[in-house]
Amino acid sequence: MNPLENIKMAVKTLTANKLRSTLTVLGIVIGNASVVAMIGIGQGAQTFTQERVESLGANLLYVFMDGQGSEVGAGDPPQLLLSDAEAIAAQAPAVKLVSPMISASLTVNYQSRTTKATVQGITPDFLPVRNMQMTTGRFWDEVAQRQDATVVVLGAELSQKLFNRTNPIGQEIQIGDRSFQVIGVLQRKGAALGVNPDVNAFIPITTMANQLVGRSVPGGMSIDEIEISAKDQASIRAAAFQVTNILTRLRGKQDFLVVANKSVQDLLRQITEALSIMLAAIAGISLLVGGIGIMNIMLVSVTERTQEIGLRKAIGAPEQSILQQFLIEAVTLSIAGGIIGISIGVGSAVLVGVFTPLKPTVPFSAIVLATGVSGGIGLIFGVVPARQAAKLDPIVALRRA
Repeated sequence: MNPLENIKMAVKTLTANKLRSTLTVLGIVIGNASVVAMIGIGQGAQTFTQERVESLGANLLYVFMDGQGSEVGAGDPPQLLLSDAEAIAAQAPAVKLVSPMISASLTVNYQSRTTKATVQGITPDFLPVRNMQMTTGRFWDEVAQRQDATVVVLGAELSQKLFNRTNPIGQEIQIGDRSFQVIGVLQRKGAALGVNPDVNAFIPITTMANQLVGRSVPGGMSIDEIEISAKDQASIRAAAFQVTNILTRLRGKQDFLVVANKSVQDLLRQITEALSIMLAAIAGISLLVGGIGIMNIMLVSVTERTQEIGLRKAIGAPEQSILQQFLIEAVTLSIAGGIIGISIGVGSAVLVGVFTPLKPTVPFSAIVLATGVSGGIGLIFGVVPARQAAKLDPIVALRRA
């Protein structure tokens, strides 16, 4: 019997037992659907994470105090100073822009609407450092900052909460016990790494320090952190090195941390990749279970078809033909289950993209791999029952039947 006849016979046998064939491939379907969906969702999570981190700003570095480096009982803990940021801007060749920041949670109200919001004292360089745009109005300039101007720019969500549909430009709001004029609203950005500028209010850093929170210290004005934009991606490492050297020289010790946005991005990418691999591996267990199911059903099939096998061998069918037929049946079940599972997995990934911010992508290589694995599982787990069928003695088989 030629291979084509074996294929026809295998398909006929499988379609004659539709329920059993369906239940047999169920494990393969679930396994393939899970693997493909997990790979697609994992790819989407990596892309989403990368985009969100990049949205914080291009080539970004953060400088903040190392809390573990402060000594207990040694007086006031060390603080970053505005002069530190100014020194970085003046002395670091690899640095493009520097944005010092002071943050505090304060009460913000407009007429009868009151809310608690994070108010950030920043400089005009904040916008290009964070890669942010204005939706309406304007940002303050250096002159307004030097004058401690009581002006405020609102995040999109905070503006919506305070003013609803009213145009906020020119309106007066209360921050703490001070009145501020709204001069602009930032473009909606979204949250990333626990940072959501859409719900914040932004005022000049000098106004923040001198009128709201009081940040005068013996060395000048204390700040919470410094955000730095390197000239380009190739300059990030050099910028981090220069910033570390400048601050260590100024402060006499390295009691601060310099963290690159790219390092955070790489770390998150590694985490999402590890989670994707783990989830795909867990889903792959279903493929193993499905393969065992195929082997068990094929062994039952050998027992049920003992008479058929005996007759075929009695009229001269070689062992290779019997082996081939049962292997074809097992591989057909696996590939059919693989195709159905891949379709379900791709469909699930698409649905996740529709209903969540993730945009899953299923690489073609993953589909090819899943199909190949399905066929391989059928081949591997079909060997035992196929060999058992091929080794049956025709006389014993006919007598048993």
